[in-house]
Amino acid sequence: MTHSRVSSFLESFGFSLASYDTEKITCDLLEDMRLSLEAEDGGDELMLPTYIGLPEKIAREKKAIVIDAGGTNFRSCLVSFDAAGKPVIEEARKTVMPGTTKTYSKEAFFDEIAANLDYVKDASDTIGFCFSFGMEMLENGDAKIVELSKEIKGERIIGSLAGASLSEALLRRGWKKKVRIVIVNDAAAALLAGFAGKADGKTYGSHAAFILGTGINSAYIEYGKIGKISGISRLKNQIVVCESGSFSRLPKSVFDDEIDAASTTKGMYVLEKMCGGVYLSELASRALSHVCASDLVSNEAVKALSNAGKISLSDMDGFLNAPSADEAALKGVPFAKMSSDFYVLYSVFDSLIERAVRIAAAVASAAVIKTGKGKDASLPVCLLCNGTTFYKTHDFEKRFRLYTYQTLTEKRKIYFEQVSVKDDITLGTSAAVLKDIFAAR
Repeated sequence: MTHSRVSSFLESFGFSLASYDTEKITCDLLEDMRLSLEAEDGGDELMLPTYIGLPEKIAREKKAIVIDAGGTNFRSCLVSFDAAGKPVIEEARKTVMPGTTKTYSKEAFFDEIAANLDYVKDASDTIGFCFSFGMEMLENGDAKIVELSKEIKGERIIGSLAGASLSEALLRRGWKKKVRIVIVNDAAAALLAGFAGKADGKTYGSHAAFILGTGINSAYIEYGKIGKISGISRLKNQIVVCESGSFSRLPKSVFDDEIDAASTTKGMYVLEKMCGGVYLSELASRALSHVCASDLVSNEAVKALSNAGKISLSDMDGFLNAPSADEAALKGVPFAKMSSDFYVLYSVFDSLIERAVRIAAAVASAAVIKTGKGKDASLPVCLLCNGTTFYKTHDFEKRFRLYTYQTLTEKRKIYFEQVSVKDDITLGTSAAVLKDIFAAR
């Protein structure tokens, strides 16, 4: 009875799980990817060529400064590969990502990034810069910033060159050495980590990556011609970053419309706003507000939850992971005496996660399919998965494995291996800057 009441409630707000079929979304994504590779503005996803192919070798015993500018955190360190090819990470630090708390000008934005690197000033003449936003990659290793998502606030940053802008900021802070900066996106770095971090002797047919953290993205190895850059690249294969969060051909609920209206990117990042960690908790908060305004839960629950405020992903996970209603709590509100209310909220939150899993599995499946590889079970496609939302959200990875297996192996006989690698973004970024492909250009 509770399940049908919750389903009816969600449907009254335009939210129906039946509208989110992983196979259909996968096919729609593949068509959008095809259009976006053929021409600029051909589809929703940017499908950004990186001009980075898989490495033949990685420099040994040479240090690189590695920085990871993500949606929430800014990380930096020194990385090298020892004589045996094993990564060595030193001087690792983490701080808040510039632009998350206030609006920055272009100069102030890159000046703060440079200030975060003062402690490794002149420690290397090479910087691997993972910038986890929409970029147009250039063959010289730099990239033009074309989109800022994940609620990063900045003025005149879009359109600037990430590497050149950071280089200028470093000079303003007194760096003596001329630094070579190579820009990668987090999805490209994750893909390279799958290559650099693979077990000795392990061989894959190709590589893809899927990220679900603050936002969502994917990347894969493209072996064919890319229409919109035909005649430009000399590489036999290269990483393409999909910018999957921009995909828009998905049915939206009232909850989605409310979140979009309150965001700084109205009408954009439709898919990301249904899955990304920064939005998934907001979806739960919106849904809870509507639940409390309905007759689904008791007056006692409404009174207890009325001051709950916004729900974080950890709040929702803690609630869903409770072994029973007797031990469940949400924002400090116990449910031992409100078991029926517990089951209502459980069903609502679980439905939000289920939708996110189905969409996420479609994004990852489309990336694997686009490699054109994996038809030989002995040479599976390596799918590296990354992100706190992916690994820590209640039952997310378990369901994701099921949907990707059904979509890829059961339906298409495409074989893949889902992997994780410790310090993957750091490792992949260092591989990008220390690999021989740039020297060969």
